[in-house]
Amino acid sequence: MRYLRLCLCSIVILLFIPMNAGATSWVYHFVVWDGQIYKMTEEKVTSIDNEIGAVTKYSDMEQYKGNFSNTYPKGTKYFAIKGIDTEIAIAVQVDKGQYLKAINDGEYTYQRQTNITLNLYKVVGIMALFIVIYILFTSLRKKR
Repeated sequence: MRYLRLCLCSIVILLFIPMNAGATSWVYHFVVWDGQIYKMTEEKVTSIDNEIGAVTKYSDMEQYKGNFSNTYPKGTKYFAIKGIDTEIAIAVQVDKGQYLKAINDGEYTYQRQTNITLNLYKVVGIMALFIVIYILFTSLRKKR
């Protein structure tokens, strides 16, 4: 009986230990606009045309749909560059009156990331918890 309680307590404690979900490792700083990923450069842009969009979601940990960035906060504005097609490059406003060039690096493929190992661990832990509870109640009934 003592061992069952110890097992039950151990499993409960294990279920509450926070698991580290893997963070996304980015190769470079980028913004996403109109389904395309644009690699940030250090090249300053002075010939700005009209505003074309803005960052709608920021994260340095996960991928998201839409005008997403791993560098700039939500609300950071995108601009067309005079004389350059937006399919080649855009300008990102990094400060008031300051813009950096971002070069198109192809289609942005959003993939929702799940940590299968973490989910599997939790399912196995919960199953083990139910098994221990079942054994505990069964042994208690036999004692009566």
